[in-house]
Amino acid sequence: MMYHIPAVLTAAEVADFRQLMQQANWIDGRATVGHQGATVKNNQQIDTDSELYQRLQSAVMEALNRSPLFFAAALPLTISTPLFNRYQQGETYGFHVDGAMRRNGQAGWMRTDLSATLFLCAPESYEGGELVIEDTYGQHKVKLPAGDLVLYPSSSLHCVTPVTRGCREASFLWIQSMIRDDKQRAMLFELDQNIQGLKARHGDSPETLSLLNMYHNLLRSWSDV
Repeated sequence: MMYHIPAVLTAAEVADFRQLMQQANWIDGRATVGHQGATVKNNQQIDTDSELYQRLQSAVMEALNRSPLFFAAALPLTISTPLFNRYQQGETYGFHVDGAMRRNGQAGWMRTDLSATLFLCAPESYEGGELVIEDTYGQHKVKLPAGDLVLYPSSSLHCVTPVTRGCREASFLWIQSMIRDDKQRAMLFELDQNIQGLKARHGDSPETLSLLNMYHNLLRSWSDV
């Protein structure tokens, strides 16, 4: 399943990010990819060995931690340290698959269940640069407003099309979920959203409480913790 998580960053936070990113040291994006990815990757990334990078990634983590919709959709156990990239002047990233396992600093290895892209510039500010995600239903092109995030299975083939005008900037990261199975995670998310809708309309009714009990029992049964 693919999810659109709106307003992870506010407009003011996006503006701050863009100002700070102008001061960043950008390096070849192939520095953080394996052999297969390096053959199709042509972009730039912020150097992770800088104080500015630490400030930016901490701000992304704080934003994710305050987003209840992100938590409900991902049910994160581990979130990788966010990275930052940009594409301009025809830069692109061809179709590839993310590695199943990723080293996450001192925390050690993590499984990549979900991939996420947090868009940091307005879609009208650049041409091209669509994130294309391929699944059993075909290809899906994603180009979201600044501050919005897309969440999708790391097992999906995906690419970023060439940027032919302007500059596309984003943060990207991976999540190891408490629920390994995509279908089970999707069912829990749908159940959660229905519970939230019922509570908003009817309050804490006995039926809502029963569904909430079911949600937590399924989470307890399916969780991989």
